[in-house]
Amino acid sequence: MIWPALRSLLFRLDAERAHRLAARALRATPLALARRLRPRPRPELRVRCMGLDLDGPVGLAAGFDKGEVLLPGLFALGFSHVEVGTITPRPQPGNDRPRLFRLPEHRALVNRMGFNNEGAEACAARLAALPRSARLGAVGVNVGKNKATPNEQAEVDYLACIELLYPHADYLVVNISSPNTPGLRQLQERAALERLLVACVARLRERAPQKALLVKLAPDLSDAALDEAVDVAVAAGAAGIVATNTTTSRAGVEGHPRAAEQGGLSGAPLARRAAEVVRRCRARSGRRLVIVGSGGIMSAEDAYARIRAGASLVQAYTGLVYGGPAFVRDLNAGLCRLLARDGFRSVADAVGVDSGEGPTALADA
Repeated sequence: MIWPALRSLLFRLDAERAHRLAARALRATPLALARRLRPRPRPELRVRCMGLDLDGPVGLAAGFDKGEVLLPGLFALGFSHVEVGTITPRPQPGNDRPRLFRLPEHRALVNRMGFNNEGAEACAARLAALPRSARLGAVGVNVGKNKATPNEQAEVDYLACIELLYPHADYLVVNISSPNTPGLRQLQERAALERLLVACVARLRERAPQKALLVKLAPDLSDAALDEAVDVAVAAGAAGIVATNTTTSRAGVEGHPRAAEQGGLSGAPLARRAAEVVRRCRARSGRRLVIVGSGGIMSAEDAYARIRAGASLVQAYTGLVYGGPAFVRDLNAGLCRLLARDGFRSVADAVGVDSGEGPTALADA
């Protein structure tokens, strides 16, 4: 009962200030305490994916840790993997404040942060300084381009990030789908996407062929454009897709005072479309790509539906904001109950059962 009262207090603060307070608490978490607090893994939740052995399918989506490297505190909450970022080559302040808004009635957020971060060198230095023992799960790094970089030169920014960050990442994600960097989503168009992904995959294969590179797509793509992006990802040799980023749609929150704010909507209103994108990506790619389900993961039921639709892993952010420190524990406990209810011995057995393709662990994709 502590969290509802604490949330009520935090929600009286500006959303970004509350985020900074949470980050400060996570940064102050000693490694020894994080190890004690981290939940014991449940055998049925273990996942082998992208060559990684994970304690479970539930990770933290990019956007929470913007290169501060709050890993011990975040892993203490129970996440199996944490995606740091989005990181750009050069530091940038992001968009003007205020830029983060709550829609509590809808369990949603609107953000127009704009890739605020201290740059790839700073992030790499922090990751390098982190003791190996503090990596209580997998660490992904999500990379993007600086706002001032024209799309014609975007490849240079992404490659610069990969070059600096690949030694410290268990996997990398190319973010071309944030709605908060002008023109960024144009990189999802076939020719631009093909050029970018081929270059990024080739660079990572040169440097660390065992590490996976994924691409994060928008939920606002048409079905035809989504199919095209999946085809390009497969042809370029990407390991998988993160589906999805935030949405520019305001379906489900019409009339809310914050619905008029510019930026990407996340949380419960995104769940239906994000699940549709997971299902379509799985159907289009078959077993050739790992699908990571993100967007609207607010409960165990949401996570389980995404897994059954074809996601090998799921990621949450807004769910943590509303669910609090026990969010991951509760979600994992619920997943265990749902797996047992349906007769599955593991998460891998449930992946894709509703997609028409059947389950697969996609163990070494």
